[in-house]
Amino acid sequence: MLPAMGLLLDSFWRAVAYCLHPRVIALSLLPLALMLGAGFALGYFYWDAALAGVRAMLDSWTWLASVWGWLERLGAGGMRDMLAPMLLVIVATPLIVLVVLLVVAAFMTPALAALVAERRFPQLERKKGGSFFGGAMRSLGALLMALLALVVSMPLWLVPPLILVLPPLIWGWLTYRVMSFDALAEHASADERRELLRRHRGWLLGIGILTGYLGAAPSLVWASGVLFVAAFYVLVPVAIWIYTLVFAFSSLWFSHYCLDALQRLRNETAATVFASTVIVPEETAAPPVAEPEPVTVIDEPRSLPPPRP
Repeated sequence: MLPAMGLLLDSFWRAVAYCLHPRVIALSLLPLALMLGAGFALGYFYWDAALAGVRAMLDSWTWLASVWGWLERLGAGGMRDMLAPMLLVIVATPLIVLVVLLVVAAFMTPALAALVAERRFPQLERKKGGSFFGGAMRSLGALLMALLALVVSMPLWLVPPLILVLPPLIWGWLTYRVMSFDALAEHASADERRELLRRHRGWLLGIGILTGYLGAAPSLVWASGVLFVAAFYVLVPVAIWIYTLVFAFSSLWFSHYCLDALQRLRNETAATVFASTVIVPEETAAPPVAEPEPVTVIDEPRSLPPPRP
């Protein structure tokens, strides 16, 4: 347990330091530019229609009429106009997070894993145990399972403690499944990857959960964008960039941890193979003692005594 804890802390601090690398900063801005273009395009064409649909849905709920009347009597009638954009942003936020994760997994994670390997493990053999198609299918399957878990668990979010537990757990599991595969796809064989995931599954899942909680931090920026509508179009890109940087940090953390664990596994395997192939010299045996040859005794004929007269 202690070696794994040391590996976890060492990979954490290295990931923090690598976030200041110019290449990492540039890679974190590239998905942001792509997502901003897609986000503004979707907002330009579909924001008004989506907002009108949410308001129509809220107006169709008769039980909200009493709530609106109660708010107007309290002088907070403006909350009715703020509720629809707020709900739309809350619904859109998980989708944006998922898109960021896919963009990072597709573009940033292989590049950051290559950066870590180039700077820390230049001699590490590339066995190419994972293909791009296999990684994409694995990511898509994990994404569908995470979406299903989100939809099923949404009613439980109304319980105050669970909203702080369930989404980070789901994000953490998704991050663990996607990024651990991508970090090892280039260098580890399929057998090595399975062995590493078996040995370090708990620690890798812990990294995913911690980064899942870090990914919840930009929600404060989203909330500020809703409260201060004038700064919405400034705060939302900042929130997306923070999401991207958090996922870049996650990729670096997984890359440092997985590649270091892979190096240790290969060293362990090499030591085991070396120990099993060394020929131990046998003790020098004393030369065999020659047995004496059997002596053949030939009985000479006895002379007979002369006969008596």
